[in-house]
Amino acid sequence: MSEREYIGKELELFATAKNWKSYVREQVEPYLTGDVLEVGAGLGGTTRVLAPGGSTSWTCLEPDSTLAAQLRRAIHADEIAADCRVRIGTLDDLEVAERFETILYMDVLEHIEDDAAEVRRAVSRLRPNGTLVVLGPAHEWLFTPFDEALGHFRRYDRRMLVALTPPDARLERFRYLDMVGIIASTGNRLFLRQSVPSPGHLKIWDQIMVPMSRRLDPLVGYRFGKSALAVWRKPAA
Repeated sequence: MSEREYIGKELELFATAKNWKSYVREQVEPYLTGDVLEVGAGLGGTTRVLAPGGSTSWTCLEPDSTLAAQLRRAIHADEIAADCRVRIGTLDDLEVAERFETILYMDVLEHIEDDAAEVRRAVSRLRPNGTLVVLGPAHEWLFTPFDEALGHFRRYDRRMLVALTPPDARLERFRYLDMVGIIASTGNRLFLRQSVPSPGHLKIWDQIMVPMSRRLDPLVGYRFGKSALAVWRKPAA
């Protein structure tokens, strides 16, 4: 079994970002069907918002056994949908024949050093016409001590995500999200250089900036934003 200890600090911080998580759900909801695999589910902050939706089953795959145990406790306490199941490990620990309609990497892929290999492994686990959904931080020029503290290897732009496309999949959707949030990120990059945002800054972002971005992003065609969303589809057999 491939166990890893998570070194980031953002899980507890962003657990209260309700507007952001609601916005993300709006973006990915069309893909939450059939058997869903959420890779790197962490404490279940995203699981709480996304699962189960229209899915048939929901599997939380988490390599950190401590986080996985907390996930199980949350499910037992009815804080997370009861039909979610928790598996400890990585894609390599799944049964050879296991396949899914949707695989999610929600702010996870940037933590994986060889992201191209991970994307190939994920696509190989999709059923025909299945989708791989990746959400991650955008723009390398926004890389800050905060990213480093979280264990990020990179931030993404369109070119980088297009380059990850394996031969047996096609990039169906790409968009940037949270154009107003770029203001906060740029300010931190240029002036504050905080390794961890304060609860006050996080509150301002989630309660003021995210609702503004939710209205403005579609008006600019999702061409700007501090997060990048990519969806790959595996062709039907």
